[in-house]
Amino acid sequence: MEIYDYIIMPNHVHFICEIKIKKEIDALPANQIIPSVVGTLKKLINKECKEKIWQRNYYEHIIRDEKEYLEILQYIQDNPYKWIEDKYYL
Repeated sequence: MEIYDYIIMPNHVHFICEIKIKKEIDALPANQIIPSVVGTLKKLINKECKEKIWQRNYYEHIIRDEKEYLEILQYIQDNPYKWIEDKYYL
């Protein structure tokens, strides 16, 4: 997995990554690969933190072209400036 951009917010995280598929799992659909990768990432970070820090669900979006990539990248980069509007802002 290669992470291209990310932002860590007080109550959530956003990132853009590319999941590099090995030939033996290339035939698996994204709805099986993505949960496996996200689950492994959560498990490794929980282990490092020595506690569970992740919410149960997550949202993913498969980026299909450069226009989508640039829109999502802009959303991630703008996210800290919108934190004051978040319902969990203290």
